[in-house]
Amino acid sequence: MKLIEQLMAGSVPALARAITLVENEDDRASLILEAIHTTLGRAYRIGVTGPPGAGKSTLVGELAGFYTDESPTVGIVAVDPSSPFTGGALLGDRIRMHEAAGKEGVFIRSMASRGQVGGLARTTEDVADVMDAAGKDPVIMETVGAGQAEVEVARAADTTLVVISPESGDSIQALKSGIMEIADVYVINKADRDGSKRKSLELESMLDYRAMADDRRPGVVLTVARDGKGIVELAAAIAEHRAWLEQSGRLRERRRERLKRRIASIVTAAVEERMLARGDDVERMVDAVIAGDLTPRRAADQLLTELSL
Repeated sequence: MKLIEQLMAGSVPALARAITLVENEDDRASLILEAIHTTLGRAYRIGVTGPPGAGKSTLVGELAGFYTDESPTVGIVAVDPSSPFTGGALLGDRIRMHEAAGKEGVFIRSMASRGQVGGLARTTEDVADVMDAAGKDPVIMETVGAGQAEVEVARAADTTLVVISPESGDSIQALKSGIMEIADVYVINKADRDGSKRKSLELESMLDYRAMADDRRPGVVLTVARDGKGIVELAAAIAEHRAWLEQSGRLRERRRERLKRRIASIVTAAVEERMLARGDDVERMVDAVIAGDLTPRRAADQLLTELSL
């Protein structure tokens, strides 16, 4: 397929076309993903999440600008909320990253979440694969910004940044929430505002008492993204985490777990599609449960048996 050859040669139009096919789950998407599979693994993947208003998009734009000085090309996957009318991305991230979008070597793709929970779209990781195959490195994935449910980004990224602002709620409560448990680096953005140093001290204090899942203390970096302040320090924190992952062997482990989860999610989606295609059988099972002839679990077991699973 000529498109694949052009994609792997770094053609921007081919990259855009390939991403469209993958995002729309076109029949040709499988051919593309199969063809590029053996080339993957070169791009370092950075996930960026955090509550709305923390300045994630501006931060990503500045970080991408920093990386273009070291790397020929940078890929950004910005997952926006879906339009309630068209189902497409609202493109807010692209607007907020206008400076990065104009830099040579930076490729930004906005994706619609399409109601997907976890902060990422269903095909975000596939799109990151396509960027990887096209030579983008690093690939930065920014989530919708809907709150605590956005833990999927940590499973898709090598390094995960959690961006908060000085006005974020009580640190103790924040650290208990799911979104704060996934950080490899905490970023306190808008650090020119009152309370930023206090927020940093609170985070550092909490980290003194928090048991780390991977025996590593996350970094805490203060930034003012709109002025480009703290970006060098943030890049250094990401580099430090990457070095630790590589030296400890955790990078290989993380990527293995990522593949395991992706395979499981593909199986789950396939089962769901096959089940929905047999709507009459599902309705029959529901009727049996309502009548008291089956429990929901027994109905599910029977349906799986009928699907030959």
